[in-house]
Amino acid sequence: MNTDKTLNDILVKLFNDLMEIEDKCLITGEFRNISNNDMHVIEAIGVDEPKSMTQVAHALNITTGTLTKSIDALVEKKYVERHRSNQDKRVIRLSLTDAGVRAYEHHARFHANMIEDIKQELDEDETRILIATLGKLVVFFQNKYKEYLERK
Repeated sequence: MNTDKTLNDILVKLFNDLMEIEDKCLITGEFRNISNNDMHVIEAIGVDEPKSMTQVAHALNITTGTLTKSIDALVEKKYVERHRSNQDKRVIRLSLTDAGVRAYEHHARFHANMIEDIKQELDEDETRILIATLGKLVVFFQNKYKEYLERK
C-alpha cells in the first residue's frame, strides 16, 4: 500500500470512528433525545456567559440561519434558553438550562476521558509529536477551508 492511500485511509477511518464512538457514547440515557450535532451546539454555547447567535455560529463554522434550526429544537427540548439583549433587542443571547449544563458536562467528561486514555497509550515523546502533528493538520485544514470559501 502506498503512503498516500495509507494516510487517506487513516484520516477517513479516524474521522468516521471518532464520530461514531462519540455518537454511541454521548447520545445515551438522559441525552437520548438530542444528536451529536446538538452536543456540539451545546458545547459552543458553553457554561460561561451567554453568547450571541453570531458567536455560536462562528464557533461552529455555520451560518446563523443553519444555527437557528438547531437552537429551535434545543429550546423546545429545554436544553437552551434564548434571551433578548437589553441594549439591542435585535441581539439574541443563548444560554444553557440545567439540562443543557448536564449535557455540556457529559460531553466534556467524554473528551477528558478520551484524552486520558490516549495519553496512557503514548509516552511523553509520542504525545509531543502527536500534538505537533495534529496541530499542523488543523492549520492545514483551516487554510484549505479558507481557500475553498474564497473560491465560492
